Amino acid sequence: MKARSTKPVAPAPSRSLFREPAKTDGAAIFQLIRACPPLDLNSPYAYLLLCAHHAGTCVVAESRDGLAGFISAYRLPEAPDTVFVWQVAVAPAARGQGLALQMLTQLLSRPALAGCCWLETTVTPSNRNSRRVFDRLATQLGASVTEDEFFTPEDFQDQHHEPEMLIRIGPYML
Repeated sequence: MKARSTKPVAPAPSRSLFREPAKTDGAAIFQLIRACPPLDLNSPYAYLLLCAHHAGTCVVAESRDGLAGFISAYRLPEAPDTVFVWQVAVAPAARGQGLALQMLTQLLSRPALAGCCWLETTVTPSNRNSRRVFDRLATQLGASVTEDEFFTPEDFQDQHHEPEMLIRIGPYML
């Protein structure tokens, strides 16, 4: 297990509107994820279910140009003090403005996540951008970060998938 130390910082101001997703966002979310490699593209049905069943723990970011970002997340059933962030996607035109960190900050302030003090996510070793975003979030929260292997390449069978490292941030208080 690797641990990293962090110090609190303030988030950047936003130019986007943040809201819960609606079922009508499902198709646009599917297209956004498709435009955001290396994220794994799930079925349109999966994104519709996230919008319908997990809206309180997901975030849509809208800009003047449409859907700028999306986060899918849920509380872990076995550990209700932990939110698992499944995917963080930012449209190519909206990158470089701190939108991912802003969406994560919005996510953690949601009423559906009251009482959470841990955040978990998985990131591949090569996804440096995601790693930086989660390190910045931990710094903003004044929380520690640990990392362990979660899924091995063998877990993905014949898909030539990198390992997925479990990043755990916390405890934090909002």
